[in-house]
Amino acid sequence: MKKVHYDVSGLVNSESRTKLRNSLDKITGVQEVEVDINRGTVEVEFNEPATRQQIKICIENTGYDIKG
Repeated sequence: MKKVHYDVSGLVNSESRTKLRNSLDKITGVQEVEVDINRGTVEVEFNEPATRQQIKICIENTGYDIKG
């Protein structure tokens, strides 16, 4: 299993967490999604066919910016 970590801006409340988690869960291969609003981080555990690029694009398309 692979794991990716992103610092994300715009995570402000539990609605943000739910919205992002629901979007990422739609990607085939995503196993676990952890959204930490206080730290502004997202960690995703995934297997193929999901890719890091696909996860990054999903976060951005959901309306959040990846820092760094």
